[in-house]
Amino acid sequence: METLALVILVIAVVGVALVGAVAGLVVTRRRKPGPLPDTHTDVLGTPTADPEAPPVELSAPPATIEPEAAVEPEAPAEPVAPPLERPEGTASRLVRLRQRLAGSQGALGRGLLALLSRERLDEDTWEDIEDTLLTADIGVAPTQELVERLRSRLRVEGTADPRAVLREELLALVDPTMDRALRVSGEGDEPGVVLVVGVNGAGKTTTVGKIARILVAEDRSVVLGAADTFRAAAVEQLGTWGERVGVETVKGEEGADPASVAFRAVEEGRRQGVDTVIVDTAGRLQNKQGLMDELGKVKRVVEKQAPVTEVLLVLDATTGQNGMIQARVFSEAVDVTGIVLTKLDGSAKGGIVVAVQRELGVPVKLVGLGEGADDLAPFDAGAFVDALLGG
Repeated sequence: METLALVILVIAVVGVALVGAVAGLVVTRRRKPGPLPDTHTDVLGTPTADPEAPPVELSAPPATIEPEAAVEPEAPAEPVAPPLERPEGTASRLVRLRQRLAGSQGALGRGLLALLSRERLDEDTWEDIEDTLLTADIGVAPTQELVERLRSRLRVEGTADPRAVLREELLALVDPTMDRALRVSGEGDEPGVVLVVGVNGAGKTTTVGKIARILVAEDRSVVLGAADTFRAAAVEQLGTWGERVGVETVKGEEGADPASVAFRAVEEGRRQGVDTVIVDTAGRLQNKQGLMDELGKVKRVVEKQAPVTEVLLVLDATTGQNGMIQARVFSEAVDVTGIVLTKLDGSAKGGIVVAVQRELGVPVKLVGLGEGADDLAPFDAGAFVDALLGG
């Protein structure tokens, strides 16, 4: 009886243990989380930090996004004035230009000296001498006069020193007694007024700028008048020349009345009390009489402000007889008082100095020998003849 009770007790204990084990398995299965649903969201939440996880060291501090500051518009840059140039002085300019002239014009002198140094000066030789002079644009009348004087002197004095004889006669032909001073000063407190005339392409506007440089180098105050209103490029070019040496340029609208611009330039020069006003006029074609009349109008209008002290005609030395035609027409329109010869570095064309002086009865006052800013200098008769003879 006791044995049976013990067996029943063991069976009961085992049954209870089995029931407990099965119940534990069921509870465990119910607590296991299922998979997350697929929500297809692009928003990632911030993961919760595990308090027991070791700290993660960063190789660099995290970037911080600063709010954008309002960008203020930049103030316009102040225009920077170009540095003023100091033009070359007259003395050094003359030395350099004489050297250049001698190198380019010596062919004429060498050719003449070769002919005059022959043992026998026959008619053929004298004809060759005439041809050489005519090719140099000296002109028919001056050439005949020079040949006659050379023949007379060499017949009497012989050919012992033909260079000295030729130099004396050429110098007389160029006429060193002519007054070549530039009249750039007015009477009393009035400014000197210089009108610069000539056809387009002769270097007129450039010459105005170069004259301004010469005057600035002599410590004179200057105002420029851009009265060539038919060419916008001429107005801009003259303004650039003025800026380089600190000289004011009075301008007008494109196509404006040239006389009104010239008038305002002289008016401004008087107001400022400057020494000289230089007016660049339009380049006139010599066969347009109406345009020449308008050029005369410019001169008359300017003289309501102040007397014109100088009228310079700019001629291209390489144009030969065409330049002589221009000289005659301009002289009739505005009473030319001086000649500026540009591009005189052309080969053996220096004889136009003689021809134009004979034609107009006015002196060559300035010569230009190149494109450089200071390649303009007062004309010197002795230096010019020496250059023709090659030294």
